[in-house]
Amino acid sequence: MDKDEHFMQEALAEAKKAMKVGEVPVGAVLVEGEKVIACGHNKPLLSADPTAHAEIEVIREACQEKRNYRLTGCELYVTLEPCAMCLGAAVHARLRRVVFGAFDPRGGAVESVMSFPFVKMNHRVEVKGGVLAAECGKILKSFFEKKRSGFVK
Repeated sequence: MDKDEHFMQEALAEAKKAMKVGEVPVGAVLVEGEKVIACGHNKPLLSADPTAHAEIEVIREACQEKRNYRLTGCELYVTLEPCAMCLGAAVHARLRRVVFGAFDPRGGAVESVMSFPFVKMNHRVEVKGGVLAAECGKILKSFFEKKRSGFVK
């Protein structure tokens, strides 16, 4: 298993935690070198905060851990293509790289709905999509099927 798949597996474990508490199952880990410095999952419902996406949660945690709002050299692994807010946060945090699993045809800002890179922005983030896409998509599909059938509130 390569590095991207390894850390995406960790992000999937976080997505499963979100699903257990009724949140949309998106998980993320933020890595510096070979070390996870933050991990988390979606929490908008639990926190009553529309910005509490998995990516934002781990960026906030990592910034607190490092006592710096710049995360230069760090990499973000997330199970779903980031939205514009999360991709913007990755740019502002100066992440080196964003790696995501499933594409998001309804809200993805890399290529599904919008087209990254935001060329006029100061910092460029390397982006790679489709890592363990089938596994990442399967957990989302399962969640929404259960939700539509009434098994998830």
